[in-house]
Amino acid sequence: MQVFYAPDIEGDSYTLDESESRHIIRVLRMRRGSEIRLIDGRGNLYEGIVAEPDQKASVISINRVYRGFEKRKYKLHIAISPLKNPERFEWFVEKSVEIGIDAITPLICHNTEKKDIKPGRISNIIISAMKQSLKANLTVLNDPSSFSDFISGVKSGSRMIAHCQHGSARKSISEVYKAGSDAVILIGPEGDFIESEVAEAASMGFIPVHLGSSRLRTETAGIAACHSVYFLNQ
Repeated sequence: MQVFYAPDIEGDSYTLDESESRHIIRVLRMRRGSEIRLIDGRGNLYEGIVAEPDQKASVISINRVYRGFEKRKYKLHIAISPLKNPERFEWFVEKSVEIGIDAITPLICHNTEKKDIKPGRISNIIISAMKQSLKANLTVLNDPSSFSDFISGVKSGSRMIAHCQHGSARKSISEVYKAGSDAVILIGPEGDFIESEVAEAASMGFIPVHLGSSRLRTETAGIAACHSVYFLNQ
């Protein structure tokens, strides 16, 4: 059953915009009575049918609502450095949304080479991944934040910083994180965090962690961290 994003849905019907309406009529060949699903990004899944097929404004009649659809017991926030190759950062966003993540913050670190992102493009990737993986909660994309500003603003949850400095003590995520609790994980740039950043984070309550023995790219490390928390909650 096809899934569409309906952020402003209310009541027992919803009118799709022209782009989505044209897609369901001309591409998907839907007709009156075709079954459809809608998600609102606020945790709710709707099942309905095409009541009035129209290439400019198709009307969907809602038959059933699932409140708190697949609600998780934890929240995951990953702050990760933007990458020189924006496609790699976008790949992280797409896959982390598919796995399950609540918030993403582009983290500007000492070794971050490219400090800007394309929020409009990334927001579209988030919505597409949310629909594809049948998630009802929209992942929040925060504005880029400096390293110091971000860590000073996090006061709760399991706080972790993943880095590759083998000379310092690090734990696995499973040793630090307790299932069912919220988590905030820092992932550094291609050149990793510098020592002073690791020390600053530790002073703010962030526990140094590793993601195994392999040396991972930034985007791969982000996915490994995301999946680790997901797996520990299964």
